[in-house]
Amino acid sequence: MRILFIHQNLPGQFRHLMDHYGPMPGVEVFGLGDASRIRENFAQCSHNVKIFGYAFARQIGRASQSALGSTEMLLRRGAAVAKSLKTLRDKGLHPDVIYGHPGWGEMLYVRDIFPDAKVVNYCEFYFNRRGQDYGFDDEFMPARSDDLSVGTENMVHALSLIASNLGISPTRWQHSRYPTELRSKIATVHDGVDTHLIKPAPSATVALPSSSLTLSSRDEVITFVSRNLEPYRGFHVFMRALPELLRHCPRAHVLIVGGDDVSYSRPLRGRTYRQHFIEEVGDRLDLSRVHFLGRLSYTDYLRVLQISTAHIYLTYPFVLSWSMLEAMAAGCVVVGSRTAPVEEVIENGCNGILVDFFDREHLIEAVIGVCANREAHSAMRSAARATVVSRYDLETVCLPRQVALLEGGEAAPRRELAVTDSSGPTMQR
Repeated sequence: MRILFIHQNLPGQFRHLMDHYGPMPGVEVFGLGDASRIRENFAQCSHNVKIFGYAFARQIGRASQSALGSTEMLLRRGAAVAKSLKTLRDKGLHPDVIYGHPGWGEMLYVRDIFPDAKVVNYCEFYFNRRGQDYGFDDEFMPARSDDLSVGTENMVHALSLIASNLGISPTRWQHSRYPTELRSKIATVHDGVDTHLIKPAPSATVALPSSSLTLSSRDEVITFVSRNLEPYRGFHVFMRALPELLRHCPRAHVLIVGGDDVSYSRPLRGRTYRQHFIEEVGDRLDLSRVHFLGRLSYTDYLRVLQISTAHIYLTYPFVLSWSMLEAMAAGCVVVGSRTAPVEEVIENGCNGILVDFFDREHLIEAVIGVCANREAHSAMRSAARATVVSRYDLETVCLPRQVALLEGGEAAPRRELAVTDSSGPTMQR
């Protein structure tokens, strides 16, 4: 079997699958990604995978200023991928299975180049004007009646999925965002969490580079993690809650993991969100107890989770972060936002605590309660890990389901693979 993975930021969500198939006898694995990122990311890919890069210029034309938004750029990226696929085809590459992420337009013309291949789309998110991120936060994501870009963003998703054999979506809620007409083509299987690697470690410690302080699970540690510190992941709510939270928890240290770029939110002019909110609340913070760690190695990131007393995870109704499930697998008490992606996993009071996204007082109260009664939350920590092991474990649950879908002969997912386990409530993104 020959299998080709396509992702502009390769390996992206396909790292586990590439590692699985790479050493397998009788399987040839190929990866195609944006050439400008291949060198940076190549170390993350299996050495048994043949990596190719496509050339793409990111300049945006006039259409980007209209209702089409970024659609022109997505079409150009699709054409760039098609050009590379033609070259690879002419050199003898004829994959049996092609699995790619359609979000950047890369899957638009795959079927035209390889009409006989099984084409699978990673169905991460379908944009809607109601019930999700758009208009959720009046301060940083206001809805506009004249904004037509939400619908046009879906053009590449819909066209790519129609031309595919099937799609795979990581959560039931993300699956539900797609139009009814397309959902029957999509299975729900999470990317998977390596619970053998990610687990509680009572002896873990974190040395803070800005001081001589070393923290462990015996200390009172409040953690917050996001790929980038921005409103989509509730950074503004968290920062505005910190002064009062630290006043009530005088022994607590706060560890904040994440970069200063923007992944999803609109960028601020001339400064980062971290700078913006330090300016807003910094004079009320004891900054000797607030530690911005930036982006960490995966090992150091896991240690932060392993020493956490209370882990705060907030998100718009949007893609669920890997970090939340990883925090649960590490045995954290997650205080999460009562938004649909989180509610699919966390049952309030059982395997975590839910608070309204905008309710800072409830967030503060919940975190104080966890810090003041650490032993009383031991069962919640165990339940959090048990949830991830039973429903999202990489080796025993998610990887076998993904492999079955990729290698299966059916054009659409079998009914039993179309949803995750329905028993109970159902680095860094």
